[in-house]
Amino acid sequence: MWRGRTLARAIGYAVRGRGLEAEHAAERIEVQLSAQLLSTCSRNLCVLGQIRHSVTMPEINTSHLDEKQVQLLAEMCILIDENDNKIGADTKKNCHLNENIDKGLIHRAFSVFLFNTENKLLLQQRSDAKITFPGCFTNSCCSHPLSNPGELEENNAIGVKRAAKRRLKAELGIPLEEVDLNEMDYLTRIYYKAQSDGIWGEHEVDYILFLRKNVTLNPDPNEIKSYCYVSKEEVREILKKAASGEIKLTPWFKIIADTFLFKWWDNLNHLSPFVDHEKIHRL
Repeated sequence: MWRGRTLARAIGYAVRGRGLEAEHAAERIEVQLSAQLLSTCSRNLCVLGQIRHSVTMPEINTSHLDEKQVQLLAEMCILIDENDNKIGADTKKNCHLNENIDKGLIHRAFSVFLFNTENKLLLQQRSDAKITFPGCFTNSCCSHPLSNPGELEENNAIGVKRAAKRRLKAELGIPLEEVDLNEMDYLTRIYYKAQSDGIWGEHEVDYILFLRKNVTLNPDPNEIKSYCYVSKEEVREILKKAASGEIKLTPWFKIIADTFLFKWWDNLNHLSPFVDHEKIHRL
C-alpha cells in the first residue's frame, strides 16, 4: 500500500488516497526536556567520565524551525571518536551544527532497514519539518541512541537496538511489542560526514540494523512525509532519479545503497557472512 504521493511518484506509480498530513490529525511528541538539558544547549559539552571538551558552542536562531523538531534538539546524543569510543555527550543540536562538526564533533547513530516477509524494503521520505535533510528519501528509520544507561550499553549493540526500537515507534508508529531486539541483525558500522545546508549536517558512526518482519505502520507526519515498501528494481529506479537530480536522497542511504545494500538484500536469509563488528567502513 502506497502512502504519500511524492515517494510513489519517485518510482513511477499513481497513488490513491491522501498524504500523511491529511491522514493524521493527532501529533506525537517524543521528547524529555529538563532544565538541565535546556541549559546545556548553548553551554560547553556535557561529558561522561573524566574527559572534558572546552568547545564553545555557537548560538543559532531556531525560531523559524518546526517547534516539535526544535524540542528534539535538546536530546543528549553520544559523543564518540573516529573509532566509536565513547568520549562524552552533548545535545542533538550541538552535534548537528556544521561549526561543531568542522571542529571534530562525532556522534553515534543507526540506520534500520526494515523488510516485510515479501522481502520488500520500507523506504520513507523525511518530512519537510525535519531540520537536517528535509524531504529526502531514505531507509526505514534513521536516528541516534541517547546518552542514557539503556542506550549506552554496547554488548552486541544492545543499546543501539533499544534506541532503534524507540524510534521505530516514534517515527513509524510500530507498536513496541512488535519489535523483538533478538530479531534485529546488527551488521556493521559506517563512518561519514555530510552537510545538509550551511548550518546543519551529520558526522556519525552509523550502526546498520536489519529487521525482516511484517509490522503495523502508523507514521508520524511530523517525521515522515511519505513511505512505501519497494522492490530492488524500484530502489534502482529511485537511485537513477536521484542521480539525475529529480529527487534527493539522504547521504547515508546513498552511501549504503551504492556500496552494500543489494549484496545484503540478496542474502537476507544468510546475513551472517556479512556481519563485521570490528571494522568501521569509512566512506
